[in-house]
Amino acid sequence: MRSRYSVTITPHEWRFDAADDVPLLAAARLAGIELPASCRNGTCRTCICRLSSGEVRYSIAWPGLSADEKRDGTILPCVAIAASDVVIHVPAAISLDRA
Repeated sequence: MRSRYSVTITPHEWRFDAADDVPLLAAARLAGIELPASCRNGTCRTCICRLSSGEVRYSIAWPGLSADEKRDGTILPCVAIAASDVVIHVPAAISLDRA
């Protein structure tokens, strides 16, 4: 059964739900929020941001992050999938509903 998790984008405090099989970048877009992105496959690092709380899993074996970055809470939302409710810090996020 598919699970849904709450995602909060700070510092804007925008919230939306994400299915447990959809990358955070795609889930944000479905919710009307644009996150910085380019390659969408975990290599360019354009979407890099901070996971403030919660857990993610990755849709690829080793995304373009060092072990230290992963340990410090850096994620790539283009290939990161919520595994719990999450809070991510993305100051450059844009609300498409307010553009």
